[in-house]
Amino acid sequence: MSDRGMLFLFSIVMIVAGLGSAAWLVATGQAGTVDGLFLVLTALIVAASFALYAVYLIRRAMESQAKPPAKAAPAAAKSTATKPAAAAPVAEV
Repeated sequence: MSDRGMLFLFSIVMIVAGLGSAAWLVATGQAGTVDGLFLVLTALIVAASFALYAVYLIRRAMESQAKPPAKAAPAAAKSTATKPAAAAPVAEV
């Protein structure tokens, strides 16, 4: 399995774990305390950050599938010689 595939699966596991732990804290009533509230917020932030990364991975994979590989243009054919600009005369005052 490629590293992108492994990272995608790990991201899905972390999203499910973050949402599951937040739901568990709410279901058991532990989210009513200050500590529980911060645990819920932390779990949701972890789930959101991995969700953003999963969306990035999906978009990157879709872009690589849509674009055909670009052909390299030879650099020697594109080179052009430029002439240096002439110096302007300086007027003495």
